Amino acid sequence: MSKINWLPVALLATCAGLAGAQDPGIRLPDIGSSAGELAMPREMQEYGASMLHEMRAMNYILDDPLLNDYLDGLGHRLVAQSDRPDLSFTFFIVRDNDINAFAAPGGYIGANAGLITAMNREDEFAAVVAHEIAHVTQQHLLRAYEDMKKSSIPITLAMLGLMIAGAGRGDDTAPAALMSGTALMQQRQINFTRKDEIEADRIGIQTLARADFDPVAMADTFATLGRTMRVNGIDVPEFLRTHPVDTNRIADAKARAAQMTTCGYVNGVLDRCVGESSGGGKPQGAALPAAPVKNPFALPAPSVASTAPGAISANLSRLDRSGSRDTFLLMRERVRVLTARSPAAMVGYYADTLKADPAFDTPSNRYGYGLALTRARQLDRAVEELTRLAERHPGQATFQLALAAAEDHAGRHAEAERRYSDLHEDFPGNRAISLAYADSLLSRGQPKSARDAQNLLRPLLDSYSDDPDLQTSFARASELAGDKVRAAEAYAEAAWLKGRAEDALNQLKALTKQDDLDYYQRARVEARITAMTPLVLELRRRGTKPGDPQQGSLTEPALSVSRPEQPLSSRRNSFPLQ
Repeated sequence: MSKINWLPVALLATCAGLAGAQDPGIRLPDIGSSAGELAMPREMQEYGASMLHEMRAMNYILDDPLLNDYLDGLGHRLVAQSDRPDLSFTFFIVRDNDINAFAAPGGYIGANAGLITAMNREDEFAAVVAHEIAHVTQQHLLRAYEDMKKSSIPITLAMLGLMIAGAGRGDDTAPAALMSGTALMQQRQINFTRKDEIEADRIGIQTLARADFDPVAMADTFATLGRTMRVNGIDVPEFLRTHPVDTNRIADAKARAAQMTTCGYVNGVLDRCVGESSGGGKPQGAALPAAPVKNPFALPAPSVASTAPGAISANLSRLDRSGSRDTFLLMRERVRVLTARSPAAMVGYYADTLKADPAFDTPSNRYGYGLALTRARQLDRAVEELTRLAERHPGQATFQLALAAAEDHAGRHAEAERRYSDLHEDFPGNRAISLAYADSLLSRGQPKSARDAQNLLRPLLDSYSDDPDLQTSFARASELAGDKVRAAEAYAEAAWLKGRAEDALNQLKALTKQDDLDYYQRARVEARITAMTPLVLELRRRGTKPGDPQQGSLTEPALSVSRPEQPLSSRRNSFPLQ
């Protein structure tokens, strides 16, 4: 082996390590811990929002009002029972069939589509969400960054000393020191991650129990992933690579769950409360609080938490267990269909399995079959399938909504409009119904229908201002109704939420040049320009080109997300599926 002068390499590595450890861009506000000195809560929120916008621009996010309302309700039910119910959280689904979930700065929690479809029951999915919530409430993201900064300096200095000592020797002492030092830093990060994972398990199990989920589900989730791994021939699912698991961790999760179990479960369904061996729960022998009678397939209504971020709904922990569980099964099949590469293949999957396996003939799988037929444009069959399902379960809004969409796309506009109108009357203000109804009205292309769509959507803008589909639909409605100013504002807001920050800013600047803006319109537009400008300037400073969200990201270090195998068009240009 030829001799290499390792001293310059060592000095370069040391300087790089020290520069990273003393990042001049880090400010030191006090939010309650040393970890909190690394970033302000507002900064963390901005980083998370920027990440979500960029992921939307790259078509990574599955934006669907039914799924969003379900996930938001489930997530905030858990947040309400966490150690930090005052924190802001945003939940979203990633268009990725890998089994994974993650927590990002600012309380942004993403669940991959593959994770949802791999879960057998809602408690298992809730366990993963509770685990990620714990990462946020315990500040693991900031603490990991802090630990990396602290450990890199002494390890790098020790590595440098070893390499200097071996610089004049002809053996491999210097490169070995470099390799050992790098490995030690990586091991410290792994060890710290494992410690965080165990803590997130412990806190997550506690949150599950408080929210009346099965606390044993945390350990059951790992078993489910193991079975999925063996059936699909996968060596290690992505979730287990980012959340390392061993038998000791699973055993520990089961032991902790047994210590704090407050209620009895039969086949994963809450049966009755039987007492608790650790503090903080219900008294021994307490009966389960009476839950309101609820249609098990009723459309999830917007939660208080979703309409007023940060608010806690008193009934989030008192949902009907059977209804919530069955709603999860419906949403699981919805995710499966919406993320499928081939709608025709999904039709074959449901049709073949329904014939081969009588146990597969459940309302949730029939619902998935109807959605798949709609998305594959086999509309007459879709209407037939969903009509039978709706007749078997009268009054269940999720099935009625799917049937209305199938009828609308099949050209049965009168039937669809009557169904949408009835649903809107029964569930006023529901985002999924209002959006579907409005899109149906907009497809007529008439000013009167557009004004009706405006009236449907306008009340939702305050509660769901961060919904790009809502902004786009409202923009189209305003445009067709002749309200050009509101249309331009809404189009700009949709561009902003989809990661096209510079495009959004340019649209608003062009709007200010119009002479027909009144005082209030101009003030509203200029205020939005003022809010957008700092981010756009920062993106320009980092070298981002308009329409290229992958360059100059504000969320560095970048979150690694697998690109979807087959890009899907935007909601406005795709075949709608309700």
